[in-house]
Amino acid sequence: MRDVAVIGVGCTEFGEHWGTSFRDLFVKAGALALEDAGVTGERIDALYVGNMSAGRFVEQEHIGALIADYAGLASNNIPSTRVEAACASGGLAFRQAVIAVASGMEDVVVAAGVEKMTDVGTGASVDMLASAADREWEGFAGATFPGLYAMIAKDYMHRYPLTREQLAQVAVKNHENGAKNPIAQFRNRITVDTVLNSSLVADPLRLFDCSPITDGAAAVVVVPLERAREFTDSPVRVLASAQASDTISLHDRRDISTLDASVAAGKRAFAQAGLTHKDIDMVEVHDCFTIAEICAIEDLGFCKKGEAGRLTADGATALGGEIPVNTSGGLKACGHPVGATGIKQICEIVGQLRGEAAGRQVDAEIGMAHNVGGTGATVVVHILGA
Repeated sequence: MRDVAVIGVGCTEFGEHWGTSFRDLFVKAGALALEDAGVTGERIDALYVGNMSAGRFVEQEHIGALIADYAGLASNNIPSTRVEAACASGGLAFRQAVIAVASGMEDVVVAAGVEKMTDVGTGASVDMLASAADREWEGFAGATFPGLYAMIAKDYMHRYPLTREQLAQVAVKNHENGAKNPIAQFRNRITVDTVLNSSLVADPLRLFDCSPITDGAAAVVVVPLERAREFTDSPVRVLASAQASDTISLHDRRDISTLDASVAAGKRAFAQAGLTHKDIDMVEVHDCFTIAEICAIEDLGFCKKGEAGRLTADGATALGGEIPVNTSGGLKACGHPVGATGIKQICEIVGQLRGEAAGRQVDAEIGMAHNVGGTGATVVVHILGA
């Protein structure tokens, strides 16, 4: 297996892009990544595109071919593959690109993610997202993703010392970071009272505990590490790529307050990289809801179970804290175009390791990305190093 490096990244602004099409979002992100990498389309050997549900959001399937066509790559006859793993589609697309390069099968590969979620109404969008859970045993019974994560929050708060104010601090911290991110959907600062006084969605989760519905796309270019200096003076190494699975439904889990797939993927990533938690300078976790960030910090091993709420309230996960979490603003403030989120996480880490995250820059040489599909049925973890 060859060592792999990221040589270019690109990301659109996240938000409600009423005047921009699904394909235009991707083309913009891809062009930004190729420009950053100093690579032309003729040099691309393969393309992996993370996308959850274009067939329902924009009534378009055959996404791999569509993207290759509108990116101007169809005439080169390169393989273009859609990757779907619900909200972990982007992270898994990146993993497939890394594997393709590491194996020696390909040399220059684009990994991307895209979702256009606002072309349908909120009710339809919520129903589409619910398809990432067990449709027969959860969705048909009326469970939505806010409802499922509310169950996790209720169970967690019953068993561990997490206050409602500490949970709100996750959103406050991520909005503070998002306010400093030019691509973020929400660039407004909020307070604990903002969260606590927002509309109740599924007890105990309120509106400001939930990530938004978002349009956006992101792309990265990966190559063998041995060739990376041909393209850039600041390659970022892929130190580990790990994936794990769990039951798709919550009711079959060993423990719904612990995402076992996060635990497993995290352990595998640390073992691959030969690193410990003390070596990680920053981490982008999958905070689709505030409780998800609390669980992720613990499941990845950065603290013991029941401690993440206190650490968040004490500022340990803020910019300049002991372990900065979601410097991008996370899914909560930066936005969550589900197919693109995992790639955006990689873009954020690369920007931080290059020292290009103006306004929210942290002192980092090694970063971790944690991308979750469903309520934890698929988890992808990557570790990158400068």
